[in-house]
Amino acid sequence: MTKFATKFRLRMVVLALAASIALAALVIGCSAQAVAEDQATPDQALEGLPDDFQRLADVWELLRKEHIDGKTLDGREISDGAIRGMLQALDDPYASYLRPEQFAVESQDIQGFFEGIGAEVGIRNGLITILAPMPDAPAEKAGIRPGDAILEIDGETAEGITLLEAVNRIRGRKGTAVELLILHVNESQPILISIIRGVIPLTSVRLLMRIGRIGHLRLSSFSGTTNDELEEALDRFKKAGGVGLVLDLRNNPGGLVSSVVDVASQFLDEGLVLYQIDAQGKRIDWKVKSGGKALDIPMVVLVNGFSASASEVLSGTLIDHGRATIIGTTTFGKGSVNNLWPLDDGSGLYFTIARWFTPSGVQIEGAGIDPDIVQENPQDGSQDDQLDRAIEVLQMQLSNKG
Repeated sequence: MTKFATKFRLRMVVLALAASIALAALVIGCSAQAVAEDQATPDQALEGLPDDFQRLADVWELLRKEHIDGKTLDGREISDGAIRGMLQALDDPYASYLRPEQFAVESQDIQGFFEGIGAEVGIRNGLITILAPMPDAPAEKAGIRPGDAILEIDGETAEGITLLEAVNRIRGRKGTAVELLILHVNESQPILISIIRGVIPLTSVRLLMRIGRIGHLRLSSFSGTTNDELEEALDRFKKAGGVGLVLDLRNNPGGLVSSVVDVASQFLDEGLVLYQIDAQGKRIDWKVKSGGKALDIPMVVLVNGFSASASEVLSGTLIDHGRATIIGTTTFGKGSVNNLWPLDDGSGLYFTIARWFTPSGVQIEGAGIDPDIVQENPQDGSQDDQLDRAIEVLQMQLSNKG
């Protein structure tokens, strides 16, 4: 492999259906580390192979000599299949192989907007699942909902494919259409939904002032602009005479590690935001930055089963610091660091390299964050009981404080 450095970011299992995976990393995020400078040469790498790998060469020779089509076997196609098999054997739900043409697109850097349907996806119970359609994006307007399982993409099954493969098949230029066979939550029959792709702006913070001078602050992702947007929202909150905040992280699939550290630092004055441990046992700490604008504002936080990655980091650290009451349901449980690695031929690999922990040592991966107060929402979406409960709890806190 050649040397390849990427920005350190929280990569979610939740990849935006965008014009590129690099954009998805911006929207929903990934943690990536620079590839080590001292990498093995091809000869050194071969010397380090386990004895069992001799079987791969034996299989190739046997196929080449004895298979009915052995004389015309494509070595590249066979090796691609072998690589995919290795990754599948890892039991790593995020592991994927990208052909050169895919890697060239996925490693592009796009900022400010992307072209796609405007939704983030993850893997739940082995199915490609919608975590959150972006507000007012084509996916939401077409009827896509959180929790929808994607069964087919343009008539081809989505069973057994990786997240990167799903994104690659669903993404596309604005004005073009993609057909998804969708199974809504709690329904038995799938429906076919056609979505016209569009240009999706990356606005991640929305503030709505409610009765009683309570601010409903919704964070939809942790992008490179989220902290600036948050500071503007906090300024508007203070100018409006706000007295308490409901921080809404529901359906937030995550984002950049630098962004979640910046956001957490708006509400905390010191300490740790999170730490991670890699395959070599090395620990990296992410500490609170000084200068937060909302250190003393009373606050409750809303989460649900589609709050993932960076949003789980934020809710976990707020619990550990005793900063806010968390209301809702257990979060998604995506707490791993994933990296995109290049190979010499232009192809690439994507797999897990580390895991995240809250300041008190709670592992997020596979478990999620449990709320302080469990509150479900009606399945038919007729009302927002979670938000109502959050406002009620916040009002009680304000009353006790007064």
